[in-house]
Amino acid sequence: MALTPIGLCSRALIKIGAGSITSFNDGTAEAEVADALYGSTRDALLSANSWSFATTQATLALLADPPLGDYDYAHALPVDFLRALSAGSPGHGRGLGYRIVGTTLQTDADQVTLTYVYRPAEAAFPPFFDQVVIARLAAEFCLPLTENSSRAEALTKLAELEFRRARLIDNQQDSQLGFEDFTLIEARA
Repeated sequence: MALTPIGLCSRALIKIGAGSITSFNDGTAEAEVADALYGSTRDALLSANSWSFATTQATLALLADPPLGDYDYAHALPVDFLRALSAGSPGHGRGLGYRIVGTTLQTDADQVTLTYVYRPAEAAFPPFFDQVVIARLAAEFCLPLTENSSRAEALTKLAELEFRRARLIDNQQDSQLGFEDFTLIEARA
């Protein structure tokens, strides 16, 4: 089941024994804390790993003004950009040297294909990532709503375990690299 931001926050609130919310504007302490912490927590979790469901490629727009130094060209980063993974020439997702400066990518190439982590809609989150978000939000919400630091610390540890489990699941979706050049096998042939 695809969850909304309110659904994710409500489940996290229930985990700490607080009341669920129906909107970020409910006027409750729970809604205020959820509104303040949800976006930054979601973005931090998304950018902390190269999640397969949140990785995409885009051709960047060349900016008219070149950078002041080091590189010849500046390109605008996409609006949904969270973290760069690699940059390459058209048709290649990697191989270019670059630097991220503010909202631009600077490089010596006039055309760039960027592979990056973006902010997908919550409905696109797989169930394993929903659980990471809920666990992390519960840890973040605990201290402001319950003032129980030992419980918040325990929830943080649980969130870290959930994050590692989700990374493992996500990494298992890639094809496994085989041996391309293994001299011991070649010597036997």
